[in-house]
Amino acid sequence: MRHMPPQAFDVSGFAGANAGVHILRVTGAITHSTASVFQEAVCAVASPSLIVDLSAVPSVDSMAVGALVRAYVSCNKARRRLALVGLNHRVVNVLRITGVDSLFDAYPSIPEAESALG
Repeated sequence: MRHMPPQAFDVSGFAGANAGVHILRVTGAITHSTASVFQEAVCAVASPSLIVDLSAVPSVDSMAVGALVRAYVSCNKARRRLALVGLNHRVVNVLRITGVDSLFDAYPSIPEAESALG
């Protein structure tokens, strides 16, 4: 089995199918060196609803958990709705173990999150 090199980190934003929904697609791991890029992308969104697509995030560490919690807090203060999409079992386990999983509405896909945010 070949070891795959870590995926380059990227956050790309685009409008959702529904009005007022913005989607941030995160690629690669949210780490100490990339958390600020993620945070800036979250803060730059002004839409009433934000979906963070983590389907291309292999795992999260304590920095990522902190960044996600800060995203939750900033959305909450701005009265914006936040949903997470595409969490793999590693990410779900870390959120559960750290006790922050209950803060987030998580959905299997972007269309499901969009219909829930409605």
